[in-house]
Amino acid sequence: MSAVREHFYIGGGWRSPASAATITVVSPNTEQAIGSVPDGTAADIDAAVAAARAAFDDPNGWSRWAPAQRADAMERLADALDKRAPQMIEAVSSQNGMPVAISEKLEAVFPQLLLRYYAGLLRQESFEETRPGLLGGSTLVTREPIGVVGAIVPWNFPQALASFKYAPGLAAGCTFVIKPSPETVFDSYVLAEAIDEAGIPAGVINIVPGGREVGAYLVEHPGVDKIAFTGSTAAGRSIAEACGRLLRPVTLELGGKSAAIILDDADLDLVRIGEQLFSATLLNNGQTCFLGTRVLAPRSRYQEIVDVFTGLAASLQVGDSLDPKTQIGPMASARQRDRVESYIAKGRNGGARITVGGGRPQGLDNGWFVEPTIFADVDNSSTIAQEEIFGPVLSLIPYCGDDEAIRIANDSTYGLGGSVWTSDHDRGVELARRVSSGTIGINNYLPDPTAPFGGVKSSGLGRELGPEALSAYTVAKSIYL
Repeated sequence: MSAVREHFYIGGGWRSPASAATITVVSPNTEQAIGSVPDGTAADIDAAVAAARAAFDDPNGWSRWAPAQRADAMERLADALDKRAPQMIEAVSSQNGMPVAISEKLEAVFPQLLLRYYAGLLRQESFEETRPGLLGGSTLVTREPIGVVGAIVPWNFPQALASFKYAPGLAAGCTFVIKPSPETVFDSYVLAEAIDEAGIPAGVINIVPGGREVGAYLVEHPGVDKIAFTGSTAAGRSIAEACGRLLRPVTLELGGKSAAIILDDADLDLVRIGEQLFSATLLNNGQTCFLGTRVLAPRSRYQEIVDVFTGLAASLQVGDSLDPKTQIGPMASARQRDRVESYIAKGRNGGARITVGGGRPQGLDNGWFVEPTIFADVDNSSTIAQEEIFGPVLSLIPYCGDDEAIRIANDSTYGLGGSVWTSDHDRGVELARRVSSGTIGINNYLPDPTAPFGGVKSSGLGRELGPEALSAYTVAKSIYL
């Protein structure tokens, strides 16, 4: 993909940027520039927030539309995105290294799935109810849209994670300023074209790509009523501090260092569970916040489990993200590859044993590639077991008994995802209840649109997905009758 864009999507049209500065997009496969877009500034955010504010405050605007009318528009947007699936797949995978085999299942599908899901909820939802009082009389309790939302989206799943925010928010009646990551910008233009075709009113969704300074400006903008952020825990803490000072509602989906607990009765036949195991531990080149990158293995089967994961990692095809056969693509940026390689060095220097990988793949001299890497004999207190690496690197940690497995799993500052692998479903569910985490899977890990998604501890605040996300974009109001 090669493209040059010269405008932002603001106020329902293409607007010239306030600055001549640009973001140069570099292919993670070739390290060559593949295009550019304008780099957002504070003035561009001002314009976007003003458009979103006007759209929200319009007495006949989006927030005042009947729920069924908003649902119709959301379904039109889903249809428009369906038509652009091939462009979306190429845009995402050419920028962040996501294998097209993954982007075609997630980035080109999940936003439409969410739009249609929340449109369906919207047709059933009542945003008010009358409650009988205890003091004689009654109260009309309404849920009103929270207002203008600043949505800050990361580079790893740029379209899926954007839709985590705008799909329930649009259903609630909110308007949006979306700030994509500078690493993934072309896909946001595909989204903008779909918004335009769907007839979403001017100003309801505005998109301004930019870096951290632009994001920080959006967080504190006086015209914004809520922030929805997905990204690093460090950035999330800064946003939480700002929103706390401003008394501004915020949803934070942050990092993770989840545990994949392999029980002593687990079926580890890769023919049967290989795809699920891959998705739960190495999806999207390991650049996924919820992955079970700490693999907890019972000592009674430890060497067998080391061999299974070593074989899994060794079998994966590493290559160009645009090749349909690729299972592990490049890291999203040179900086990200440097980060991953620095952690591999820390693991090696800390005494852990590499069973496969640990370097750059042969024959791929260009591009930001890292071999899928398995560390065995890892202590849970080590750096590679405690800090988020965000690459195709797994740490195998031995344990004795279920209680020690739970202790190790919970010995983390994070609490986003996780999984339990067992042949005994009830046993798996019982252990899953004991893991301190916002989400967890049994013999798989697959977030579902109908269920709340989010973390505890350093993995964030609030929940996305499910009916809970719709509520998160509303404000309760009591009218005493």
